[in-house]
Amino acid sequence: MTPQPFTVADIMTTKVVAVLPGAEFKEIVAAMERWKVTAVPVVEGEGRVVGVVSEADLLHKEEFHDHRLGIVEQMRRLDATAKAGFHRAEDLMTSPAVTVDPKASLPQAARLMAAHRVKRLPVVDADGTIQGIVSRSDLLKVFLRPDDDLAAEVRRDVIEHLFPLSHHQVDVRVDAGVVTLAGEVRDSALIPLAARLARAVEGVVDVRCELTAQGRT
Repeated sequence: MTPQPFTVADIMTTKVVAVLPGAEFKEIVAAMERWKVTAVPVVEGEGRVVGVVSEADLLHKEEFHDHRLGIVEQMRRLDATAKAGFHRAEDLMTSPAVTVDPKASLPQAARLMAAHRVKRLPVVDADGTIQGIVSRSDLLKVFLRPDDDLAAEVRRDVIEHLFPLSHHQVDVRVDAGVVTLAGEVRDSALIPLAARLARAVEGVVDVRCELTAQGRT
């Protein structure tokens, strides 16, 4: 039995700061400042995400405020210069938005962020309706799980399952997220699997496997 992985739904922020397509530039800036966020989803209708406005989208206006570009640079940066002249969310936003499913795993969300170089992802259901927001800091929350909780999960979902006859001879210790497995088990072939499954438990930083097979030194 593989430990049940956390999903985006487990760690996302459900209180979402969003704006409508018609939101004005200053309204967007004020929302970001008030809620201390670096991007806001743009929603329409019953909450369907149609785009995202980030600080980067807004900064184009300041970047080109007193700087006239040559023809070559204007052609090279058409999107940026166009956004510098807009003032409504529907024109400023990046669309389509990069979103993630609530059932996605944390590694999947992390890979999406890295691939698209974004810090936050709107979490949407099958209809594209917003359910929450997941940020880089949210993904790191699993590493704040108490050591006792991690030890209990590793013992229950890994050790007791793999070694039903000798699990009582295994010591599971966790210190600052680092799991140490020590003791003797009957089946040496399962030792590498135990280490791998323990490492897969959400919040585990590393695993030190000191398990040995009974009768061996």
